Amino acid sequence: MARPREFDRDAALDKAMQVFWVKGFAATSTDDLIQAMGIGRQSVYNAFGDKKQLYMEALGAYQRRTVGGHLTRLNAPASPLQGISDLLTGLTAEEDAQRALGCMGVGSVGEFGVSDPALVEQRTRTATLLGKRLAERIREGQAAGEIQPGLDPAETAGFIQMTMTGLQLAARAGAGAGDLATLARFTVDRLRSA
Repeated sequence: MARPREFDRDAALDKAMQVFWVKGFAATSTDDLIQAMGIGRQSVYNAFGDKKQLYMEALGAYQRRTVGGHLTRLNAPASPLQGISDLLTGLTAEEDAQRALGCMGVGSVGEFGVSDPALVEQRTRTATLLGKRLAERIREGQAAGEIQPGLDPAETAGFIQMTMTGLQLAARAGAGAGDLATLARFTVDRLRSA
């Protein structure tokens, strides 16, 4: 009979996610993960597979959490333009140490590029989900007269997503909260109807 697991799998995954988020995949050792997760090496392998499988699961959990937050901020206000503003300004933490981590998803792009098909597929699913909703909100904003009617919603959504990546990279590079808020406001102002 198999022995029952003696640790909280979700809590262990969250701790692994934090290590990967700070250090990236390559710089994270199995010992780093074991120490952070507080479980034995064999338990890590039994519960999560190898380091790459653990990374993929941690990144997936991170993306679900962050995209959920993105969609909440985007959808909450009645005003589509305010939703886009909330989405962009909500990307960066006020706390310096948290903000300096940037985005784990953007970090994975920097580390792997397009060399790993499974990561590309995972990122594409996430980006497509957010891009589709952004385009819908842009169309809503155009219908309400808030957003310039001549903008292509899909292209504008892509621009906003690239802006999100840029903001996260700037945060990781040490940009302050005020500077990032200014860039977010500048982006939103470019969408506004005259």
